[in-house]
Amino acid sequence: MKLLTRAGYFSRFYSLKVAPKVKATAAPAGAPPQPQDLEFTKLPNGLVIASLENYAPLSRIGLFIKAGSRYEDSNNLGTTHLLRLASSLTTKGASSFKITRGIEAVGGKLSVTATRETMAYTVECLRGDVDILMEFLLNVTTAPEFRRWEVADLQPQLKIDKAVAFQNPQTYVIENLHAAAYRNALANPLYCPDYRIGKVTSEELHYFVQNHFTSARMALIGLGVSHPVLKQVAEQFLNMRGGFGLSGVKAKYRGGEIREQNGDSLVHAALVAESAVAGSAEANAFSVLQHVLGAGPHVKRGSNTTSHLHQAVAKVTQQPFDVSAFNASYSDSGLFGIYTISQATAAGDVIKAAYNQVKTIAQGNLSNTDVQAAKLQRSLFLARSRWQQVEIWDIHLLLMSCNTDAHITGESS
Repeated sequence: MKLLTRAGYFSRFYSLKVAPKVKATAAPAGAPPQPQDLEFTKLPNGLVIASLENYAPLSRIGLFIKAGSRYEDSNNLGTTHLLRLASSLTTKGASSFKITRGIEAVGGKLSVTATRETMAYTVECLRGDVDILMEFLLNVTTAPEFRRWEVADLQPQLKIDKAVAFQNPQTYVIENLHAAAYRNALANPLYCPDYRIGKVTSEELHYFVQNHFTSARMALIGLGVSHPVLKQVAEQFLNMRGGFGLSGVKAKYRGGEIREQNGDSLVHAALVAESAVAGSAEANAFSVLQHVLGAGPHVKRGSNTTSHLHQAVAKVTQQPFDVSAFNASYSDSGLFGIYTISQATAAGDVIKAAYNQVKTIAQGNLSNTDVQAAKLQRSLFLARSRWQQVEIWDIHLLLMSCNTDAHITGESS
């Protein structure tokens, strides 16, 4: 009992009480809940709010910030990697203990993910506990302290996190692919370089947050929560730093080649060229082309024998292999090509066959039937993604495509 009493006092002492009490909305009595339309609001400070009230028992809220690794420079590489791991550190309104224990107490989840362009802080909980999780979300993103001893204790986790991620050869390939393709910005790694592990300081974290976690770079997105609630939170608590912060540099595509020897019997290879920026008509065309060539098997744990790439490669080797189209779109560039996995002895033939198939289609050897089938596959893929409840990222990508240049140039459109 003493332990519970002390825990309660500890909670009250550290509580910032930043989030207003959120009253869960419900469908009219006796009527089946019908999801509302997607709602958007852009505040005068540039912050965008989007919500979809679907009356689900689980609420999901994400704060997306244009502060990915592309905004680092040669002096602070690895900063965003450490930020991903620092979500449970002490803030001005909540201790590390309170954040961890408070989220566990309601069965919630706070996760931080990042791409090269965006950092996303996402909370998930029962809709009746939204106010509790919102308090922690706001504390972590708006009031971090980055105490030096806590940051120092977190440094070894960088090495562990990187080692775990790099157990997957695809991580190596994608990291090297961007390093070879770009001269700057998008070339920056998602994971802290080895020489920077142990050297990312509290001051660097503060500087990065102060100059990139600004209102005009943020999007607050909610599922299973009403739009007025999100708007109230944003207006009251996400207006601490205005403007666009430090403007990033435009990515410069250069092309190149990187080979990494690891002694494995399998060869992972990616061959790409620059494609189109996210949200453009060309990007949509590349997405359809990805499904024309083959974006993966359509039968779970099955082969991909119906794809053009698979059929082409199967003609040149009897050994096991995997091949698919690679497609990545960013706010000012994109990459499109092929990704192959094969035995070392057959790697050359597999890559060449896949490349020749892309070249054949690029020359116009494609039927309208194939195009229509690819469009249908793409539509089914997007629908399946929404059914699997990844809509919060879909909404974020939609918001990004509405204004792809503002966070690069530092100007509002």
